[in-house]
This record gives sequence, C-alpha cells and structure tokens, in this order.
Amino acid sequence: MSSSPTATRRSKPRSRQPRRFPSFSSPAAIRSWDPASNALRGLVIELAARYRLPAIFALRAAAVDGGLISYGADILDLFHRAAVYADRILKGEKPTNLPVQLPTKFELVINLKTAKALGFEVPTSLLATADEVIE
Repeated sequence: MSSSPTATRRSKPRSRQPRRFPSFSSPAAIRSWDPASNALRGLVIELAARYRLPAIFALRAAAVDGGLISYGADILDLFHRAAVYADRILKGEKPTNLPVQLPTKFELVINLKTAKALGFEVPTSLLATADEVIE
C-alpha cells in the first residue's frame, strides 16, 4: 500500500497577521448577476466565508449580506431609467425609436467586517474610491 505525498504532508500553522489583499494568483471568486445566482446568493456567501474565499459580486445586496465586495450597475438608477422609458412610450413614442442604453452609474461596496473575518487588509486607496463601506 502506498501513500501519496499530500496525505503525509502537514500544513504549516497559519499566521494571525492580516494578509495583504490577494494578488491575481490567489484563489478567489467573481460572481456575475443572473436571477438564478441571485436566488443562491446567501449560499454562495456562506460557502465563501466557510472556505475563506474572497468573493466579488455584481449586486450591492451581496456585500450587504456578507460578501466581501460588490461592483456593478446601480440597480435603482436602472429602474429610474426604465421608468423614464415607460413614460416616453406611454406618451406615444415608438419603442423602436428609443436608443438602447447601457448602465452609466456603477457602485463599489466593500464589507470591512467580511474583510476582517477573512484576514484581509483592504488598501486605503480602494476604500477611498468606494461608494459605501460596511463596517
């Protein structure tokens, strides 16, 4: 019977020092938005916390619920713009004459409580650019 080298290797004790923000070579997750993944948002956040995996989400609600960072279109702005389009259509404009619009307002939300739990030190330059910091 042979044993694999990974089965006999012991892991080094983890340092209690805060880790630097992960480089691109560090494992991480980026979660895009779609209705199915939004329904599982709580589970994804829970698993990211359990496995100490930094995760970035597209919806602000994910950072509010415990995700590390969210960066995406401002949903309230999108709803406002949709209402303006609906108003224009109800006033007689043809939908085919209205231009397609892309999001123009984005928001960055950082959850420092989650960063601390993961052992990350978020750079002050990133905190300065955030629209909201959850402490």
